[in-house]
Amino acid sequence: MVLAAGRGERLRPLTDHCPKPLVEVGGQTLIEHTLDKLAAAGVEHCVINLNWLGEQIRTHLNAVWRWPMRVTFSEEQGERLETGGGIFKMLDPLGPGPFIVANADVYSDFDLQRLAERARHWSENDAAHLVLVDNPAHHPDGDFGLDRASRLVDQAPRLTFSGLSLLDPGLFEGCQPGRFALAPLLRAAMQSGRISGEHHTGLWTDVGTLERLEQLRQRLGP
Repeated sequence: MVLAAGRGERLRPLTDHCPKPLVEVGGQTLIEHTLDKLAAAGVEHCVINLNWLGEQIRTHLNAVWRWPMRVTFSEEQGERLETGGGIFKMLDPLGPGPFIVANADVYSDFDLQRLAERARHWSENDAAHLVLVDNPAHHPDGDFGLDRASRLVDQAPRLTFSGLSLLDPGLFEGCQPGRFALAPLLRAAMQSGRISGEHHTGLWTDVGTLERLEQLRQRLGP
Protein backbone atom coordinates (compact mmCIF):
# COMPACT_ATOMS: atom_id res chain seq x y z
CA MET A 1 0.00 0.00 0.00
CA VAL A 2 1.27 3.45 -0.94
CA LEU A 3 0.10 6.26 1.35
CA ALA A 4 -0.55 9.28 -0.87
CA ALA A 5 -3.43 11.11 0.83
CA GLY A 6 -1.46 13.74 2.76
CA ARG A 7 -2.00 17.48 2.45
CA GLY A 8 1.67 18.49 2.58
CA GLU A 9 1.09 21.58 4.72
CA ARG A 10 4.78 22.26 5.31
CA LEU A 11 5.48 22.23 1.56
CA ARG A 12 3.02 25.03 0.85
CA PRO A 13 2.68 26.99 -1.40
CA LEU A 14 4.08 24.25 -3.66
CA THR A 15 1.42 21.78 -2.56
CA ASP A 16 -1.48 24.22 -2.89
CA HIS A 17 -1.76 23.13 -6.51
CA CYS A 18 0.44 20.01 -6.68
CA PRO A 19 -0.05 17.00 -4.38
CA LYS A 20 3.13 16.06 -2.56
CA PRO A 21 3.47 12.61 -4.25
CA LEU A 22 3.72 14.40 -7.61
CA VAL A 23 6.61 16.64 -6.53
CA GLU A 24 9.53 15.83 -8.84
CA VAL A 25 13.03 14.87 -7.78
CA GLY A 26 15.71 13.05 -9.75
CA GLY A 27 13.76 13.29 -13.00
CA GLN A 28 10.41 11.87 -11.88
CA THR A 29 7.75 12.19 -9.21
CA LEU A 30 8.19 10.88 -5.69
CA ILE A 31 5.41 8.32 -6.10
CA GLU A 32 7.01 6.98 -9.28
CA HIS A 33 10.23 6.32 -7.38
CA THR A 34 8.19 4.34 -4.83
CA LEU A 35 6.38 2.35 -7.51
CA ASP A 36 9.71 1.54 -9.20
CA LYS A 37 10.96 0.00 -5.96
CA LEU A 38 7.73 -1.94 -5.36
CA ALA A 39 7.81 -3.37 -8.86
CA ALA A 40 11.49 -4.34 -8.46
CA ALA A 41 10.50 -6.20 -5.28
CA GLY A 42 8.00 -8.27 -7.25
CA VAL A 43 4.82 -6.66 -5.94
CA GLU A 44 1.85 -7.68 -8.10
CA HIS A 45 -0.92 -5.49 -6.66
CA CYS A 46 -0.62 -1.95 -5.33
CA VAL A 47 -3.24 0.01 -3.37
CA ILE A 48 -2.87 3.82 -3.38
CA ASN A 49 -5.00 5.99 -1.11
CA LEU A 50 -5.97 9.46 -2.35
CA ASN A 51 -7.38 12.60 -0.80
CA TRP A 52 -5.84 16.03 -1.36
CA LEU A 53 -5.75 16.68 -5.13
CA GLY A 54 -6.07 12.94 -5.53
CA GLU A 55 -7.47 13.14 -9.03
CA GLN A 56 -4.20 14.69 -10.18
CA ILE A 57 -2.33 11.65 -8.85
CA ARG A 58 -4.74 9.22 -10.52
CA THR A 59 -4.58 11.07 -13.85
CA HIS A 60 -0.79 11.29 -13.82
CA LEU A 61 -0.27 7.63 -12.96
CA ASN A 62 -2.79 6.46 -15.55
CA ALA A 63 -0.87 8.47 -18.15
CA VAL A 64 2.59 7.11 -17.24
CA TRP A 65 1.73 3.63 -15.94
CA ARG A 66 4.59 1.27 -16.84
CA TRP A 67 4.72 -1.11 -13.88
CA PRO A 68 3.80 -4.81 -14.17
CA MET A 69 1.29 -4.75 -11.32
CA ARG A 70 -2.38 -4.05 -10.81
CA VAL A 71 -3.40 -0.86 -9.06
CA THR A 72 -6.42 -0.07 -6.89
CA PHE A 73 -7.11 3.54 -5.88
CA SER A 74 -8.75 4.15 -2.51
CA GLU A 75 -10.66 7.43 -2.43
CA GLU A 76 -10.80 9.10 0.98
CA GLN A 77 -13.49 11.70 0.48
CA GLY A 78 -13.89 14.48 3.01
CA GLU A 79 -11.85 13.97 6.18
CA ARG A 80 -8.62 12.00 5.75
CA LEU A 81 -8.63 8.67 7.54
CA GLU A 82 -5.01 8.97 8.78
CA THR A 83 -2.62 6.09 8.30
CA GLY A 84 -4.44 3.50 10.39
CA GLY A 85 -7.91 4.23 9.05
CA GLY A 86 -6.71 4.43 5.47
CA ILE A 87 -5.04 1.03 5.62
CA PHE A 88 -7.94 -0.57 7.52
CA LYS A 89 -10.37 0.53 4.82
CA MET A 90 -8.43 -1.48 2.22
CA LEU A 91 -7.58 -4.64 4.17
CA ASP A 92 -9.76 -6.84 1.95
CA PRO A 93 -8.05 -5.95 -1.37
CA LEU A 94 -4.66 -6.08 0.36
CA GLY A 95 -5.24 -9.76 1.06
CA PRO A 96 -4.81 -12.12 4.02
CA GLY A 97 -1.02 -12.03 4.36
CA PRO A 98 1.54 -9.38 5.36
CA PHE A 99 1.80 -6.42 2.97
CA ILE A 100 4.33 -3.65 2.34
CA VAL A 101 3.38 -0.10 3.30
CA ALA A 102 5.31 2.87 1.90
CA ASN A 103 4.85 6.62 2.27
CA ALA A 104 4.71 8.39 -1.09
CA ASP A 105 6.53 11.42 0.32
CA VAL A 106 9.62 9.47 1.43
CA TYR A 107 12.67 8.87 -0.75
CA SER A 108 15.02 6.05 0.21
CA ASP A 109 17.49 3.66 -1.37
CA PHE A 110 16.24 0.85 0.89
CA ASP A 111 15.70 -2.34 -1.12
CA LEU A 112 12.04 -3.31 -0.70
CA GLN A 113 12.96 -6.84 -1.81
CA ARG A 114 14.10 -7.29 1.80
CA LEU A 115 10.51 -6.81 2.98
CA ALA A 116 9.14 -9.06 0.25
CA GLU A 117 11.56 -11.80 1.30
CA ARG A 118 10.65 -11.39 4.95
CA ALA A 119 6.97 -11.79 4.07
CA ARG A 120 7.74 -15.25 2.69
CA HIS A 121 9.01 -16.35 6.11
CA TRP A 122 6.42 -14.58 8.22
CA SER A 123 5.64 -15.90 11.71
CA GLU A 124 2.03 -16.02 12.86
CA ASN A 125 3.18 -14.20 16.01
CA ASP A 126 4.48 -11.24 13.99
CA ALA A 127 2.30 -8.13 13.72
CA ALA A 128 4.73 -5.87 11.88
CA HIS A 129 8.30 -5.32 10.71
CA LEU A 130 9.53 -1.71 10.58
CA VAL A 131 12.46 -0.12 8.79
CA LEU A 132 14.17 2.36 11.10
CA VAL A 133 16.71 5.05 10.24
CA ASP A 134 19.08 7.36 12.09
CA ASN A 135 17.27 10.25 13.72
CA PRO A 136 17.16 13.29 11.40
CA ALA A 137 17.63 16.79 12.73
CA HIS A 138 13.88 17.45 12.67
CA HIS A 139 13.15 14.33 14.78
CA PRO A 140 16.09 14.01 17.18
CA ASP A 141 14.42 11.81 19.82
CA GLY A 142 13.41 8.99 17.47
CA ASP A 143 10.47 6.60 17.82
CA PHE A 144 11.53 3.07 18.79
CA GLY A 145 14.51 1.20 20.15
CA LEU A 146 15.83 -2.13 18.84
CA ASP A 147 16.98 -4.92 21.15
CA ARG A 148 19.59 -7.55 20.34
CA ALA A 149 16.91 -9.83 18.90
CA SER A 150 15.85 -7.06 16.46
CA ARG A 151 12.57 -6.53 18.31
CA LEU A 152 11.15 -3.07 18.88
CA VAL A 153 11.37 -1.78 22.43
CA ASP A 154 10.35 1.40 24.19
CA GLN A 155 13.78 2.41 25.38
CA ALA A 156 16.79 4.45 24.31
CA PRO A 157 18.69 4.66 22.10
CA ARG A 158 15.80 5.23 19.72
CA LEU A 159 15.70 5.33 15.94
CA THR A 160 13.16 6.96 13.61
CA PHE A 161 10.43 5.02 11.82
CA SER A 162 11.15 5.46 8.11
CA GLY A 163 7.56 5.05 6.86
CA LEU A 164 8.51 1.71 5.26
CA SER A 165 7.06 -1.39 6.86
CA LEU A 166 5.56 -4.82 6.52
CA LEU A 167 2.22 -5.09 8.31
CA ASP A 168 0.06 -8.09 9.16
CA PRO A 169 -3.73 -7.68 8.86
CA GLY A 170 -3.98 -9.05 12.41
CA LEU A 171 -2.48 -5.78 13.67
CA PHE A 172 -5.87 -4.20 13.01
CA GLU A 173 -7.94 -6.75 14.92
CA GLY A 174 -10.77 -5.03 16.79
CA CYS A 175 -10.49 -1.77 14.80
CA GLN A 176 -13.54 -0.01 13.42
CA PRO A 177 -13.91 1.96 10.17
CA GLY A 178 -13.08 5.65 10.41
CA ARG A 179 -10.17 7.90 11.20
CA PHE A 180 -7.43 6.57 13.48
CA ALA A 181 -3.65 6.60 13.74
CA LEU A 182 -1.33 3.66 13.21
CA ALA A 183 1.16 4.47 15.98
CA PRO A 184 -0.99 3.28 18.94
CA LEU A 185 -1.49 -0.09 17.25
CA LEU A 186 2.25 -0.44 16.73
CA ARG A 187 3.04 0.49 20.32
CA ALA A 188 0.48 -1.96 21.71
CA ALA A 189 1.92 -4.80 19.61
CA MET A 190 5.45 -3.77 20.57
CA GLN A 191 4.62 -4.28 24.24
CA SER A 192 3.89 -7.95 23.54
CA GLY A 193 7.07 -8.41 21.49
CA ARG A 194 5.24 -8.82 18.18
CA ILE A 195 7.13 -6.21 16.14
CA SER A 196 10.57 -6.68 14.62
CA GLY A 197 12.69 -4.07 12.92
CA GLU A 198 15.89 -3.33 11.09
CA HIS A 199 18.21 -0.34 10.91
CA HIS A 200 18.73 1.17 7.43
CA THR A 201 21.83 3.35 7.28
CA GLY A 202 21.59 4.38 3.62
CA LEU A 203 19.85 7.29 1.94
CA TRP A 204 16.51 8.32 3.42
CA THR A 205 14.65 11.64 3.24
CA ASP A 206 11.21 12.59 4.49
CA VAL A 207 10.36 15.24 1.91
CA GLY A 208 8.31 17.25 4.36
CA THR A 209 9.63 20.78 3.89
CA LEU A 210 10.89 22.94 1.03
CA GLU A 211 14.36 22.89 2.58
CA ARG A 212 14.54 19.07 2.64
CA LEU A 213 13.16 18.91 -0.89
CA GLU A 214 15.89 21.24 -2.13
CA GLN A 215 18.58 19.21 -0.32
CA LEU A 216 17.35 16.02 -2.00
CA ARG A 217 17.25 17.74 -5.41
CA GLN A 218 20.83 18.90 -4.95
CA ARG A 219 21.80 15.27 -4.43
CA LEU A 220 19.62 13.56 -7.08
CA GLY A 221 18.80 16.34 -9.53
CA PRO A 222 15.51 18.22 -10.11
